Amino acid sequence: MSILNKILDQKKEEIRILKNNFSLNSFESMELFNSENLNLIDNIKNTKDISIIAELKKKSPSKGVINKKFDYKNIIETYFNSKIACVSILTDEVFFGGNINMLKEIAKFKKLPLLRKDFITDVFQVYQSKAFGADVILLICEALSKAQINELICSANEIDLEVLLELHSENQINKIDFSLSSLVGINNRNLTDFSVDLNTTVAISQLLPEDVLIVSESGIRKNEDLSIIKRTNVNAVLVGDFLMSSNNLNKSLMDLMKWCQIES
Repeated sequence: MSILNKILDQKKEEIRILKNNFSLNSFESMELFNSENLNLIDNIKNTKDISIIAELKKKSPSKGVINKKFDYKNIIETYFNSKIACVSILTDEVFFGGNINMLKEIAKFKKLPLLRKDFITDVFQVYQSKAFGADVILLICEALSKAQINELICSANEIDLEVLLELHSENQINKIDFSLSSLVGINNRNLTDFSVDLNTTVAISQLLPEDVLIVSESGIRKNEDLSIIKRTNVNAVLVGDFLMSSNNLNKSLMDLMKWCQIES
């Protein structure tokens, strides 16, 4: 069984528990559900440079523990005080060491849009995301059918959530209704063997409509990686491991921002 299928099996149980403890109406009654949404798409559009989505995660199935200290409050403060477009927060607990309540705590003092990065397959998770302070949610093409993708995007739009729709291979493009999806992520990590190849972004970005905003995800660790990205029509990068494994987060973030600059 692939790691993705293991994760999705775990999510089925988590969704069952979620539905036992909450209703959609209970989510709607929560304070953060009605808070003002911060807009990632606008942030990406309003910069001439490659935008940065900086990630907060403790571990991953492929690398184990990435950040042993994981002082997420200090990490978030550094992110919020920098000129990035968004913060991605891993809320999966079993495989990535995250927590949905961490998202809620951060949302109470957020200065940037918050992307809930998890394995979302049900409308209850969409409403939970909004109620716990997310501005954007991640949907993964490989984990969903075309009908599910459209249903979840429409549910998100109804409650003022943006969607980053992620794919890992060209054969997932036919699932995407680009009239609903204006923000698409290309993940450079192979879901089978976890190898990373930035040429995935190069190849797939050429197949997407010109008016779609594209985010390249995974495998960005040095200036040469951004040189590859800049040869494409990519608008933003999502960076996790490079920042989370850094011994000097401020310096690594400054380096990343410098690499993402587009010369006029």
